[in-house]
Amino acid sequence: MTNWIDIADLNEVPRRGARVVKTRDGCVAIFRTAADEVFALDNVCPHKQGPLADGIVHGASVTCPLHNWVISLETGLVQGEDNGQVSTYPARVDGGRILLDATFLRARAVA
Repeated sequence: MTNWIDIADLNEVPRRGARVVKTRDGCVAIFRTAADEVFALDNVCPHKQGPLADGIVHGASVTCPLHNWVISLETGLVQGEDNGQVSTYPARVDGGRILLDATFLRARAVA
């Protein structure tokens, strides 16, 4: 069962940018592409724990600000590396509001 929670207005996240939001189930980085798609990921690069929300969003990817690792916003996979993945969470826009599936956030908190 999907449990969508309203976390922010779409305009609170700049195009080709990100914001870290706090929910009762933990913090998550919200990314917005130039095409107004939204993605939710953990805010930690698997390489050296760089803050991904401080990275550069390009297309459907983000580049970590510490060592330029490129991470897919869609899958969380690190591009060009044999290992490394960031957890992703279902996100969508409805009526100009960003919604997250809290079920996935809660599962992370329990693990």
